[in-house]
Amino acid sequence: MDPMKIPKQSKDEYDELIKRQFVSRIAFIGPDNPYIAPFMYVFDGKYLYFLSSRYGRKMKYMQMNSRVSVEIEEYSSDLSTFRFVSLQGFLEEVLNEEQIMKVKGMFVEMIQKNSLSSHILTAFGYSADDDPMVITRENRCALWKLKGVTDIVALKNG
Repeated sequence: MDPMKIPKQSKDEYDELIKRQFVSRIAFIGPDNPYIAPFMYVFDGKYLYFLSSRYGRKMKYMQMNSRVSVEIEEYSSDLSTFRFVSLQGFLEEVLNEEQIMKVKGMFVEMIQKNSLSSHILTAFGYSADDDPMVITRENRCALWKLKGVTDIVALKNG
């Protein structure tokens, strides 16, 4: 008997999944083993953008090899339904000031829209006592863009 395969999502379906969620996992190529870390993101309909602090293992690994795998998932509490998308590409730091301000504004909107705790700001190099608008006023974090996507796996069970 052949195994039952998990159905694929259409592009519209996985784009909607990406729009609904705001937390991903990024797998980096480490010297001995892969390294996976959670990252918040925003999606402009074409590109995924990630904010991060400017320190830590991820910075070292991105300098060594910018190729990554990004995974975004959604599932019910009892796991009766789930869907995920995995995108393989590379991260590029965004350096254009106009684009940086636009995307940082998208992060502020996402944080406010989802009523996220100010403690999330610590992931970007800010204090939990800061207002989310600090993201647009101070330059303590790095902004990354997923580019060169070569493979997308998007599956669902319901």
